[in-house]
Amino acid sequence: MGVSRVLKGDRGGQLLLAVLALAAVLVPLLNLAVPASSPWHLSTYTVTLLGKYLTYALLAVAVDLVWGYLGILSLGHGAFFALGGYAMGMYLMRQIGERGVYGHPELPDFMVFLDWSELPWFWHGFDLFWFAALMALLAPGLLAFLFGYLAFRSRVTGVYFSIMTQALTYALMLAFFRNEMGFGGNNGLTDFKDILGFDLQGDGTRIGLFLASALALALAYLACRYLVQSRLGRVAVAIRDAESRTRSIGYRVEWAKLFVFTCSAMLAGLAGALYVPQVGIINPGEFSPLNSIELVIWVAIGGRATLYGAVVGAILVNYAKTTFTGVMPEAWLFALGGLFVLVTLFLPQGIAGLFARFRRSPPRPTEVGV
Repeated sequence: MGVSRVLKGDRGGQLLLAVLALAAVLVPLLNLAVPASSPWHLSTYTVTLLGKYLTYALLAVAVDLVWGYLGILSLGHGAFFALGGYAMGMYLMRQIGERGVYGHPELPDFMVFLDWSELPWFWHGFDLFWFAALMALLAPGLLAFLFGYLAFRSRVTGVYFSIMTQALTYALMLAFFRNEMGFGGNNGLTDFKDILGFDLQGDGTRIGLFLASALALALAYLACRYLVQSRLGRVAVAIRDAESRTRSIGYRVEWAKLFVFTCSAMLAGLAGALYVPQVGIINPGEFSPLNSIELVIWVAIGGRATLYGAVVGAILVNYAKTTFTGVMPEAWLFALGGLFVLVTLFLPQGIAGLFARFRRSPPRPTEVGV
């Protein structure tokens, strides 16, 4: 199935990919080619901020895939995001190399401070980028597969499934806070230096990470769009709308739900892996259930079951968060809650629904014969 066929009838998706393509050209140009003294210059800080927004957008697409098209409200996708981030963070910590402390270049600094004598077994292999990238997908994917298999096999649905996913991410947060887990405890992983031999603080590296985030978002959007248009996607929508009827006509509902849920978790892990080198830190706070609830609000504001609406919601809400927290940080959560209530009451289909309403042409007048 070609790209044009995948995007057929998806005006929002076409516009989204066009904007991403334009940003991929303009952002490097305005950052690297335009002098810093020019008002058109785009600072490296802004490039990093835009790259972070794109990783959030990718995470929102992952949530919309299971919530919008499968009807599963997951309040634990922050855990999959954080696991992908930790996988990349472990690779970045191993790149410190001879800049390690106290003559232990093979050990991350927090292990030296805790008097660890050797690298734990689960850290081996993370000195290789391909291995870390693979683990960023496999770790959240495996967790989602095991969790989903047990939950869907037991036919856990609705609010009970949401509570279980929230409990999962909270349990992981508590576990990663412990120093003996070997993931940096409360401080997490930070002070990264290089990625693939390039200085993480360099302008070119920041541009590369931004482009990688834009490419990942575009490919993930196309993959999700392909999935929801496939036979599996139609089954997923049938499960969302009438699960018992879909099961009664012979479909393996549990396996369909498990596949989509696992794919969604892997996309969230990819978002986390792209997020960490751009922000420079990963700690157990990323597992916070509040983060998972917030990203559900992004999707609701943008518009469920549209994919592009999730992207719009994630970028707009996080831009508002960046702006609002700089002025009144203590009032941000109240503003976010108020925005969610307003959208729920007046825009139940989110921003994407408003876009569709404006795009819809007025009906033609009926011709009356003489």
